[in-house]
Amino acid sequence: MPFMNKLMLFLFLSGAMAFASCHSDNSAAANLTTIQWIDSVKDFGTIIHGEKVKVVFNFLNSGDKPLYITSAKPSCGCTLADYTKSAVLPGQQGEVTAEFDSNHGMPQHVHKTVVVTCNAKNKPQTVLMFTGNVDPKK
Repeated sequence: MPFMNKLMLFLFLSGAMAFASCHSDNSAAANLTTIQWIDSVKDFGTIIHGEKVKVVFNFLNSGDKPLYITSAKPSCGCTLADYTKSAVLPGQQGEVTAEFDSNHGMPQHVHKTVVVTCNAKNKPQTVLMFTGNVDPKK
């Protein structure tokens, strides 16, 4: 294949890839919405070492497109996170739960986080936080 043909093919493919990437960014932006966290900080109070506690964080889809939570990652292995898996429609609420197992550590004041990722243009990532005290067994 002559040099000019290779150059033309390269330029054509480069332009096509640039167009495709710009187009996909626009369509992704068209699917963004907004989220309003009703509560993003919680204090579960005091539990006895060995107990588990469940903390629930609520949010509202305040936009005009469906809201999707794509991940909820806890800060450590002592916490399991779960979230509303289905689309949360505009005006509807969903939740992220964190279950803390106090067996994974010493009796003390705890401060844990869950990082939530979603398709919200105003807060694509949010750090949820919960605190509390773990007292020794009596």
